[in-house]
Amino acid sequence: MIAFINGTIDAISADSITVDHAGMGWEIYYPHVSDVHAGEQIKVYTYLHISENDMRLFGFSSQDEKQLFLRLISVKGLGPKTAMNILSRDKYEKIIAAIEAGDVKYLKSMPGIGPKAASQIVLDLKGKLVQVAQKNNASAAEELPKEMAEAAEGLKNFGYRPNEIEKAVNIMKKSPGLRTEDYLKIGLRALMNNRLGG
Repeated sequence: MIAFINGTIDAISADSITVDHAGMGWEIYYPHVSDVHAGEQIKVYTYLHISENDMRLFGFSSQDEKQLFLRLISVKGLGPKTAMNILSRDKYEKIIAAIEAGDVKYLKSMPGIGPKAASQIVLDLKGKLVQVAQKNNASAAEELPKEMAEAAEGLKNFGYRPNEIEKAVNIMKKSPGLRTEDYLKIGLRALMNNRLGG
C-alpha cells in the first residue's frame, strides 16, 4: 500500500500531522507531534489501517518504529490507537528494552495499558524485538564516522528521540573531520533551535 510519504508539514493537531505531498494533504496520525513544526520537510513511514467503519493512516519516524507498531497491534486486544499512545510516551529503544526485560510495571504506566494488557505484550513479544533493535543500532554505527556516532550517542543520552538525532546527524555530515565534542555542539545547537522554532 502506502509505504511512506515525503512532503511538507502543513498543519499539526494534538495527535496528527497533515503532510502536503504533490498538492494533496495527507492526514497522518503521528506519535511525535511535539517534535515537528509546520513548514518542515518530513519523510513519514506509514501504515494504512482499515476497519469496518474507519480508515486511518498512521505514521512513524523510522522503519523500525513502524515495525514495533506492527508487532504491538499483533498483540491480542491491542489496537492501533493504544499502540500509538505507547510510541508517543517514550523512546523506541526504551519500549523494546522494557518488553525484553518483562517490565510489566513500566508498560502499565502507558495510557490504555492495564495489568492484563501489559502481561500480554510481554508474553507475545519478549524475545522477538531485541534483534531488530540491535540490527538498527549496528547499521547506524557502521554508516557514521566514529566521532559522529559518539556525538549521536551523546544526544541519545540527553533524551532526544531517534528522528531528532537523525536530523542532527544530517547537519553534522555537512562538516566532516571534526572532533566528537564539536559534533555534539553542532547537534545540540541544531536541536535546540528546532525545538524553539528557530
